[in-house]
Amino acid sequence: MATLSIEAALANAIRLLGSVSDTARLDAEVLLARSIGKNRAFLRAWPERLLRAEEEQCFRAYVAQRAHGVPVAYLTGEREFWSRSFHVSPEVLIPRPETELLVELAIEAIRRENRPRILDLGTGSGAIAVTLALECPEAEIWAVDVSEPALAVARRNAAELGAKAIRFLQGYWLGPLPANVRFDLIVSNPPYIGPADPHLLSGDVRYEPRQALVSADNGLQDITLVAESAHQALTAGGRLMFEHGYDQAAAVADILNDMGYRDIRHYRDMQGYERVTAARRSAQD
Repeated sequence: MATLSIEAALANAIRLLGSVSDTARLDAEVLLARSIGKNRAFLRAWPERLLRAEEEQCFRAYVAQRAHGVPVAYLTGEREFWSRSFHVSPEVLIPRPETELLVELAIEAIRRENRPRILDLGTGSGAIAVTLALECPEAEIWAVDVSEPALAVARRNAAELGAKAIRFLQGYWLGPLPANVRFDLIVSNPPYIGPADPHLLSGDVRYEPRQALVSADNGLQDITLVAESAHQALTAGGRLMFEHGYDQAAAVADILNDMGYRDIRHYRDMQGYERVTAARRSAQD
């Protein structure tokens, strides 16, 4: 018999999640809405509505997993990015709002280009590549990831969101690309967390794929590898853009400068951190 109302169910869940999540109310609302097949506005409009037994059971299971730290996005199987819903799984990083800065800068960079060719390295869920394909339909988009399961998620997102022309390739950074292909823009959100970083022991990252998070040399090894390989894959004057850690901008600039990149610039996220660095291959190279 249904005895627990939406209001009571939320109150119980918020109390339980308050000690493990900074967004306990939001988490509870998202999970309850998922459990009853409604949106969060419904929860506020009908707080007295009683849960059916199967709905309550589903919600309790969700809350128990969230209380153990499982990310909400992995429980619901989706995350919003650039106002679109992307499928996610434990095989991919969860798209984050700060990565929208990289997309915004990429769109601005190629706005006046005629049929630009863009490469997304370490595509994961495909959030960057799919968004660029939908926002810049004239662009030719390529996307690479070393993980075939991650590429399966990216291909699903591309198909479901209508970005069907992306070329997905499996391999290590630029390894699977044809030797003669050149790109006007290369973007990447690579692993940039150092192996000993304490952030790996808390929050959602505990459940995300480690190979997509962690890089040697204080988080800079993969950025260095990509920058080195990308130089020859860019057109003359072509751009390279990285998302990186909040305290890595100077180190990334040093790497790019040592490799001959020019016009190196940093861009701040909404919290004021320098989270994206962009540079150009010299037009004389």
